[in-house]
Amino acid sequence: MPNREDVLQDIDQNFDVAVGKLLELISIPSISSEPAGEAAIAKAAAWLKAELDTMGLAAKVVPTKGHPVVLARSARTSGPKRPCLLFYGHYDVQPVGDQTQWKHAPFEPRIVEEHGVHRFYGRGASDSKSQLWTFIEALRAWRAIYGDFPADIIVLLEGEEECGSPSLPDFIKAHRQELECDVAFICDAEMWSQTQPAITTQLKGLVHEKVTISAPNQDLHSGHYGAVAANPIRILSSILAGLHDDKGRVTIEGFYDGVKDLPNKVREQWHELANEPSLLGEVDLTGGVTEEGYSPLEAMWGRPTVDINGITGGNQGPGERSVLPGSATARLSFRLVEGQQPEEIRRRFRRHVDARLPEGCSVVFDGIQGSSAVVLRQESPFLTATARGLEEEWGTPTVLRGTGGAIPLVEQFSNGLGAECVVVGFILPGDAIHAPDERYDTERLKKGARSWVGILEQVQLDMAI
Repeated sequence: MPNREDVLQDIDQNFDVAVGKLLELISIPSISSEPAGEAAIAKAAAWLKAELDTMGLAAKVVPTKGHPVVLARSARTSGPKRPCLLFYGHYDVQPVGDQTQWKHAPFEPRIVEEHGVHRFYGRGASDSKSQLWTFIEALRAWRAIYGDFPADIIVLLEGEEECGSPSLPDFIKAHRQELECDVAFICDAEMWSQTQPAITTQLKGLVHEKVTISAPNQDLHSGHYGAVAANPIRILSSILAGLHDDKGRVTIEGFYDGVKDLPNKVREQWHELANEPSLLGEVDLTGGVTEEGYSPLEAMWGRPTVDINGITGGNQGPGERSVLPGSATARLSFRLVEGQQPEEIRRRFRRHVDARLPEGCSVVFDGIQGSSAVVLRQESPFLTATARGLEEEWGTPTVLRGTGGAIPLVEQFSNGLGAECVVVGFILPGDAIHAPDERYDTERLKKGARSWVGILEQVQLDMAI
């Protein structure tokens, strides 16, 4: 009878083929946020459909109002109803940015040996084409050895994650019956370190806001009117500077309504991780501000925040221009925790700005739909099975961690489908995601695929009890 070791051996023996296919996928410039990327998005979706078809899944490319979703499902069996496992990944990628900053071409991946590590570079190499390829390769190998999958399988590959997943909520509503599952495995997260796996159990919500303050006048000569006329940059800067007090707390009225303190169990778990060197990687916190009463880790993962992501107005050119600008704009992001509602936070922020606007000035707000924070059940049998499967492959305990980031689809799967969610992945801080020379390595790719085999076995064992 075949067993897990046979599946792992199949992955090892066919690994060069798997790597070759992944590099082919990375070479497709599937940039979702640029109109020029539309043809490549369609090419990547068709490529993935063809691959999923060859491994025994019935795949289709489903159009949306934006970019298509690749949806695949295993054949329904005639026996007793089996549990259903959904695997999510996204095949779209971020824009390249300044190509002169890349030492390796962003869409010409090849294996480069560096200090004993076999890396490949390219946009999407880490976020998130290698991620989705780990579970696809594990499913392929499992079926190749056993002749079937361990449960009913759904694979959902999105083409809009990097531009905010605007079409995903409507897609889930329209295909709710097809997407019904017992657990959704979301492979778009980080490891704890190069050698220690992790499962993300807390994710923050997210609200983006753009605020533009305008004076009663267009641009003015600052020498003539700087002492008397309204200066939108000065007004906006004052409002932004007042968003926090000297203890690092947000000053927006009602901002903390509904926010509960961290459970003791979670604080203890995070306290044990606080001194790990892998926590911050190469990031220097000198000059930063942490909310009084909380460690940096607790502030990053467990407390709501407001950040100013950009501010523009007035003279942006290379030369001097003595201008009193007619308007100024800032972009902000709000990272929310459990108990906060995105639209309520947006409303309170806008009211905060309105109350500080001088007479004669006006303000315009703009923001896309936000997402709520998600806290996943640590006692979930699917989560504990995943932790065991990861530990078998990596030989070390699985870290249960939080994140300051947001994955809106976790909320959509939890609330829209009523499914358990497990957020796991193999990204490392040094992968340069969203940056020049984004990268991944073949060793991690292989261990990621092998990890999914262990997870599948552990889930199957739990389902049989």
